[in-house]
Amino acid sequence: MRAIVCESYDSPDKLKIKEVGEPSAGPTDVILTIQATGLGFVDALTVAGQYQVKPQVPFIPGNEISGTVEKVGDDVKHLRVGQRVLATPSRGGLAEKICLSENDCVPIPQALSSEAAAGFLVNYCTAYHALSHLGDLKEKETILILGASGGVGVAAVDVAKAMGAHVIAAASTKEKRDASIEAGADHVVNYSVKNWRDELKEVLNGKPLNMVYDPVGGDYSEPALRSLGPDGRFLVVGFAAGEIARIPLNLTLLKRCSIRGVNWGGFIAANPGEARPVLTTLLEWIAAGRLNPTAGESYPLAKAGNAMMRMLDRKAIGKVVIKVQD
Repeated sequence: MRAIVCESYDSPDKLKIKEVGEPSAGPTDVILTIQATGLGFVDALTVAGQYQVKPQVPFIPGNEISGTVEKVGDDVKHLRVGQRVLATPSRGGLAEKICLSENDCVPIPQALSSEAAAGFLVNYCTAYHALSHLGDLKEKETILILGASGGVGVAAVDVAKAMGAHVIAAASTKEKRDASIEAGADHVVNYSVKNWRDELKEVLNGKPLNMVYDPVGGDYSEPALRSLGPDGRFLVVGFAAGEIARIPLNLTLLKRCSIRGVNWGGFIAANPGEARPVLTTLLEWIAAGRLNPTAGESYPLAKAGNAMMRMLDRKAIGKVVIKVQD
């Protein structure tokens, strides 16, 4: 079968398709034909050798997939051949097939396309965990989402609107700001200009900023924190800008605000039973029309490396999805 294999840590645009052996299933396993694979910023950093976790090479990148059950083991009870499922394997997503435990697969709702499902799980679970459990976002509160046009940001916009919040999206180009409005944001600000907080103040129009969702870091974090109202919550999600912000802690004292780190993967690793209720809630919201996950940019398997480069260059809009099947 075809797969993208990372044989050494290097620029993602050097990735190529290789022929590898097909997987085999144990009694409680299923073989999936992968339809689509969602890519995140971490995938690109990992291939480039810039992430703190370095899997042993060679490996097949990709840990967000949607697929169709091709074969089931003798003891599989809840899945059937032909069923559409999504899953988050530790790696192996950029391949035509994969073997997974039945327990690692979740049926895809009819309303969700395979492409949207491939990019749904990590970003939406992260957003819900952050906004609901860590940030305690309330209806009619105002949230600023940095990097709002990326896959992480779009998911946060969608979840925040489903929770009844007023959403201000920050993005660097008109194309990205337009995409944020299309995703559901109420207002947008251009945070690529020096005094972007002035524009934010105009949008707030005297109302407090209750929460910041920050997957960007770098020079954007401190101005966003300074914009928080009293008792605000600042959620640290990632560092897509490439630099970790250094925050003056006196600001938390003066503003009576809190800073919370968001690590969905670490949270469910420590609390495995907490993943299912979050996913159940999100799938119920999708079925009810409260959430509308969509695929962003999509590429064929052969272009997976180029797609990763777009993320590293911060050019991608929406969740990047690889269509594995031609």
